[in-house]
Amino acid sequence: MVPNLTFSHSMNPFKENLKVALIGVGLRGTNHLNNLLLREDVDIVAICDIDPARIQLAEKTIEKAGKPKAEIFGKDAYDYRNLLELKKVDAVVISTPWLWHTRMAVDAMRAGKFTGLEVSAANTLEECWDLVNTHEETGTHLMILENVNYRRDVLAVLNMVRENIFGELLHFRCGYQHDLRHVMFNDGKTAYGKGAEFGDKGISEAKWRTRHSVHRNADVYPTHGLGPIAAMTDINRGNRFMSLTSHATKAVGLHNYVVETGGEDHPNAKIKFKQGDVITSTIDTANGETILVTHNVNTPRPYSLDFRVQGAKGVTDFDYHTRRIHVEGITKGHGWEDLDPWLEKYDHPLWKKYGEYATNAGHGGIDFFVMNAFVESAKQNIAPPMDAYDAAAWSAVTPLSELSIENNGEPQDFPDFTRGKWVKREAYNWIKDTY
Repeated sequence: MVPNLTFSHSMNPFKENLKVALIGVGLRGTNHLNNLLLREDVDIVAICDIDPARIQLAEKTIEKAGKPKAEIFGKDAYDYRNLLELKKVDAVVISTPWLWHTRMAVDAMRAGKFTGLEVSAANTLEECWDLVNTHEETGTHLMILENVNYRRDVLAVLNMVRENIFGELLHFRCGYQHDLRHVMFNDGKTAYGKGAEFGDKGISEAKWRTRHSVHRNADVYPTHGLGPIAAMTDINRGNRFMSLTSHATKAVGLHNYVVETGGEDHPNAKIKFKQGDVITSTIDTANGETILVTHNVNTPRPYSLDFRVQGAKGVTDFDYHTRRIHVEGITKGHGWEDLDPWLEKYDHPLWKKYGEYATNAGHGGIDFFVMNAFVESAKQNIAPPMDAYDAAAWSAVTPLSELSIENNGEPQDFPDFTRGKWVKREAYNWIKDTY
């Protein structure tokens, strides 16, 4: 929690308080709501959700925080558009199922609202272009709310990259490997309850997320791993993704889980899931690096984003369970050394400044930092650290991987969402203590 944390007026030169609306207050949206309520420079003026139970919970949360009541929307799936007509709303945070992300973000930008969009931002290449085109047509900013970019070890390694610890960059590894079977299926009563239901009979993410695995053989969730690597390689700012190849294994994990939890006679045991259990994609960049991205949420395994940074002078593998480094001329012999002393030495200024406040904000503190960056950017109405071009490029992995897999691993060209501006765009200054 962030007790008594007041942001100075010097950080808020244009507005006394940022007026924020939330579209979607499920589990993720409620987390954002809790973090925003801790700030004295933000007013929650409206909330929207089609689930009355989530609206009631959000209202109680706002009341418990001692804040004024928010205007309520949610009479139907498009009531969010009435919310966007409110002149008092400066910014919106969108935390809804994936298929709604782009259409809601486009509507929000057209309404002139500084837009925060949960991951992934888009499902198709057309939607990726919709985000970029709308931003350019309206001048309204969009921030993809990729929280892993603010993980303490990620930012420390980014600091090391900027200090040239690894030398010229060559290769990266990342991904999203997380057993989500208990999230994608439940008993229809509790979000993470054991069960074999999804879709209309499931609740929470099982109600919508699992359908993607039925219909798409693609890396449907690439940004947690790819976002941090994109920052290290200055994607869209002096560098860009050029092409991608993807391959998928057979699909057995979800079927086996349904049989184990619901039995062989359960109706969902007859469903043929399209998404391969392990999907690997290799991306080439304009500056000559390669990035290996892995997606695996359908099998039993510990959580891992599996980061590797390989340069001409050294390499690090790091995640929650692996923290090792080898730097030529410093590490003895051909072995590894513990990464933790390096992480401490290169600890990021943001974590040094706000770490004690952020710890319990969600996902180990990173939710505080991503929301802080959104609020501070919105208050000044300036381009955020992760903008519409990033949202498009990172999310494009989904449709491109789908096309590559369909065509036996055929390379797919990345669109240049910046239309050539990446060549001269300056790299974002990540190494600072503001946001």
